[in-house]
Amino acid sequence: MGKAAVVGAFEDIRAALAVLVAEVDGCGVELFCAADPLAGLADGCLDVLAGAREVEARVAGLKARAAVAYADAAGAVAGPGLPVVGQEMAVAAEIGCVLALGPRAASSFLATSHALSASLPRTLSALQAGVISWQHATVMADETAGLDAAGAAGLEAHFLDPEAPDAARGCPVGELPAHRFRAKARVWRERHHAESIEKRHAKGTMDRRVEYRPDQDGMAWLAAYLPADQGAAAWNRLTAVARGLQVPGEDRTLTQLRADTFADAILTTGLATGLVPGSTRGGGAGGSGAGDHASGSAGAPGDGGGEGPDALSRIVPGAGLSSSVRAQVLVTVPVFSLLGLTDEAAVLDGHGPIPASMARRLVAEGAGSFYRVLVDPRDGAPLEIGRKSYRVGKAMRNWLRLRDGKCPFPGCSNPSLDTEADHILAWANGGTTGISNLGQPCPKHHRLRHTTGWKPTPATQTDPPGWTSPTGRHYQSEHQDWEPTKWPQGRVPGAADIVRHRGCPWEDALQRFLSAHS
Repeated sequence: MGKAAVVGAFEDIRAALAVLVAEVDGCGVELFCAADPLAGLADGCLDVLAGAREVEARVAGLKARAAVAYADAAGAVAGPGLPVVGQEMAVAAEIGCVLALGPRAASSFLATSHALSASLPRTLSALQAGVISWQHATVMADETAGLDAAGAAGLEAHFLDPEAPDAARGCPVGELPAHRFRAKARVWRERHHAESIEKRHAKGTMDRRVEYRPDQDGMAWLAAYLPADQGAAAWNRLTAVARGLQVPGEDRTLTQLRADTFADAILTTGLATGLVPGSTRGGGAGGSGAGDHASGSAGAPGDGGGEGPDALSRIVPGAGLSSSVRAQVLVTVPVFSLLGLTDEAAVLDGHGPIPASMARRLVAEGAGSFYRVLVDPRDGAPLEIGRKSYRVGKAMRNWLRLRDGKCPFPGCSNPSLDTEADHILAWANGGTTGISNLGQPCPKHHRLRHTTGWKPTPATQTDPPGWTSPTGRHYQSEHQDWEPTKWPQGRVPGAADIVRHRGCPWEDALQRFLSAHS
């Protein structure tokens, strides 16, 4: 068949597209719904969008396979006389011209295509089946770069094999936006390959800098490359101060208020601090847990209670802003990692994995109170906690943040320190104030819930609520990938660890934890 088959196949595709365009334009052979044509058309357009997403993924898989096949065939035709680098450049140039890509984009596309074909079979199969998009496949290739074959296979299986022992929970990868999949993949990679994060963080710290880039319309970008804890503290503080400025009569948006606050701090009082370069100041509020895994969370300024060693948040006062609003850094730290017995990565709210050394430093430099959290020793998930009053208290708020990790609306990345507790079944309608009846949407999606037809679905002890749209379609939320903590190899923690950490704020909680597991 050869070229004739290819030409015929694409003619069929074009004909099918013409049919779909006619349906979207309302000119199809028959109506989507004769009883309500407008509602039927709206629902039909969503079906077209869902189908187009799947077809685009299948086409991307075809393009990847075609690119690799072309590269192999071109290399064989060229023979051994042409230098390898020259042949690679020639292939990338040809592909770039055919796909109307620049040299860098063409080389990147070809490299990802080779990675999918050579070492990521599950990813390529999912792409060809229309289950994930090209953007998801690119994330998988990026996050498995540098891993050995077993590590890459483990990451693939976790997210793409529902039968895997540690399969990802909640919303399937292909239904997550690619940027959320990248965040989850990075968490898994750092959790299972923590040996490399300390070295990469040390290198990254040496590269810290501030960059200035002019832009159009008399505007410019000013960006800082900082350690994650400092960047998160700065962002959280800007957000807190900006929200405090949203008073009646203030017509600036939250985004504009952040920018104005940032510029004011830099250009006026923000540099008159007296801080030692590279240092920060502050106290903290946070939490911990007990079980085979220990983790925890902290709430807004003033939140916290109880004690424990392993999940802490640090409150870092802003240097040059006159407002009394404080910023928070919320960190979840496995207990043995905090003690220095393992190097399991901690998780910084709104960022992702951070080195264990950074988490220990946050604790040592100022975390002053802790919140103790008991988790399920089998899978690391938080346990249920409830109240009989309408008000969501400090402990409940921390549990909610621990369960959800961020705003539960699909695709939203707003961290848990920027969310609002919300009863799924209203208190007035008989709803209780317990984890299973609470969500924590960000302000934007909180308004969406109460002003439109979008509604959250029931939550559970360990899973955040999903969402149902006004059209009746259901969308799953992103779930946390809880895992039991890693116990130190070759020894059992005991009294010596109590002595080594005597005087630390979490000494009493550590004693209780070790006593419970002795």
